[in-house]
Amino acid sequence: MKIVIIGAGPGGYETAIEAARKGAEVTVISDGPLGGTCLNEGCIPTKALCRSAEIVEDLRAAGDFGIDADFRAFDLGKAVARKEQVIEQLRSGIAFLFEKNHVRFISGKASFKDAHTVAAKAADGTVEEVPADYVIIAAGSHSASLPIPGAKLPGVMTSKEILELQEVPSKLCVIGAGVIGLEFASVFRSFGSEVSVVEFCPDILPRFDTDLAKRLKQALSKRGISIETSAAVQSISAEGDGLKVSYNKKDKPFEIVADKVLMAVGRRPNVDTLNLAEVGVEFTPKGIVTDPEFRTSVPNIFAVGDVNGGIMLAHEATFEGYHALNVILAEKGMREGRAGGKLDSIRFDIVPAAVFTNPEVATVGLTEDDCKAKGLAVKCLKSFFRANGKAVSMGQTEGFCKLIVSSEDGRILGCHMFGAHSSDIIQEITALMNRNAGLDALEDIIHAHPTLGEVILSAARQ
Repeated sequence: MKIVIIGAGPGGYETAIEAARKGAEVTVISDGPLGGTCLNEGCIPTKALCRSAEIVEDLRAAGDFGIDADFRAFDLGKAVARKEQVIEQLRSGIAFLFEKNHVRFISGKASFKDAHTVAAKAADGTVEEVPADYVIIAAGSHSASLPIPGAKLPGVMTSKEILELQEVPSKLCVIGAGVIGLEFASVFRSFGSEVSVVEFCPDILPRFDTDLAKRLKQALSKRGISIETSAAVQSISAEGDGLKVSYNKKDKPFEIVADKVLMAVGRRPNVDTLNLAEVGVEFTPKGIVTDPEFRTSVPNIFAVGDVNGGIMLAHEATFEGYHALNVILAEKGMREGRAGGKLDSIRFDIVPAAVFTNPEVATVGLTEDDCKAKGLAVKCLKSFFRANGKAVSMGQTEGFCKLIVSSEDGRILGCHMFGAHSSDIIQEITALMNRNAGLDALEDIIHAHPTLGEVILSAARQ
């Protein structure tokens, strides 16, 4: 069986390796480097800079721990160089796994010739046609931009360009208070920038729990990050050596002058160059249309990850790829169903997410507002990091945990938290929710002491 995968991000390379291990002949086509956006200009490089920011904050607080640290300066160029080393190490790891599992990689721009043939156009213009029994589109997405005057001015950056800065801007304006915008706002505040954030919606992190978003906004404001919500950016213009961001709030005009501007207003699926219409694959500006198995309108073509317009997270893309592959393997008689006829037990209604601000944010499941909209009777249980022994010992008492539990049967429906290592702690609740566990199950799990994970147990016992 021949499988062609378009895209080398997590939804592409992870699926390719798994497919090859299951006996398929796999070819991956991508006009970008191995690892896709996640590894090269997204998840991994931002986390490398987050680590630099974390160390900076630790050095600033060192005196509180009896350490006389002489912290004189921060060198962004060196931090960026380290980030590149991290990327190269992980990219080499993917290349090794491709070679080990006999996955063929073609560097080129992919487009459909027909439903069973994908053309790969190399940089020198040569075209190779690759036959396929099945095609999995994992082409990813690209940064969106507001259609406003000045959006293309020098100094206006996307999340890609800001990762290449060699000097810390004195003043940074971030347009958009979603995950990407807030992570960079947090990082560059630690690096020493004066940071202003402008968000169109009434709250930061618009799709997150409202209580969590409000508390994070307070925490970021304490760090000196200026955040304006319900603010509509109208234009960007040159102002001396910098840039002026003009916005309206409550029908009144305001402006921010900055050295650099980060445009962080979401991402758009990469659907324009694949020749989808010619082969009958249905798509919209929001992405490729798929069924619950991630199959497109053409039976042998699947679409996973950002390109299908669903949840734009690397781990979501990975598991969508796994599920699509399981469907393909079952059709070819290469995989048996599990109990109940299911191919796997992946729960796409339970997807954890993290925001690597300082403090971190993590969330999984339904928000309180979601439950109200669905008419679900729930109780919300909270605990605070300031009452956690490990957090107090670490000097990181900012944060809370909020559990959302069904009033009818005690099932855990969601968890929302911010505070140190929230991105790691949330996985415990994710595992319990995947097994439809109730609050009583959580209450009876012995947690090591003292650990940050005890904030979850404390919330359960409220």
